[in-house]
Amino acid sequence: MKPEDLMAKLEQYGALMHGHFKLTSGRHSDTYVQKQMILSHPRITATLGKAIAELYAETKFETVLSPAVGAILLGNAVAYAADTRFVFAEREEGGMKLRRGQALHPGERVLVVEDIVTTGGSVAEVIAAAEEAHADVVGVVALVDRTTSAPPFELTSLLRIEARDWTPEECPLCAKGVPFDSPGSRHLS
Repeated sequence: MKPEDLMAKLEQYGALMHGHFKLTSGRHSDTYVQKQMILSHPRITATLGKAIAELYAETKFETVLSPAVGAILLGNAVAYAADTRFVFAEREEGGMKLRRGQALHPGERVLVVEDIVTTGGSVAEVIAAAEEAHADVVGVVALVDRTTSAPPFELTSLLRIEARDWTPEECPLCAKGVPFDSPGSRHLS
């Protein structure tokens, strides 16, 4: 899938939003990608999963690992397209852990699949969980890369979006008194 095709899908389904947002990382931004607007369509999700799996066709990964909640659908679609196993990590005690009987095995070749990467914090925690199990992380891929600085891992994505983000203290929208929306799953009550 070409980046312009994914951008067109995001726009077509209202997934690319502009305003004042508190991101999962805690940072603020004027741009938000509500990927659920497209991932709620199984055929589109399957197409995205196939596109990501094709990027890693030569890598020979055995398992897809994604962070919960946001990347579960996408990770599952990648695993389905690649005919591999799928597991997900959940936030527990301040970090990402494999739960619900899920496990990785020493030497298992793992592709980490994330939906949107802003700082890379959740992905770094997922990588740490894989490394704790002595699995071999063979790649990290996201649907959308919106990082403003390089994350502590090599990242591939289907689409790169130039989006501004700030700490709450630096946020010009906060300084203007613009109320923010917090659509990410980490901030749900």
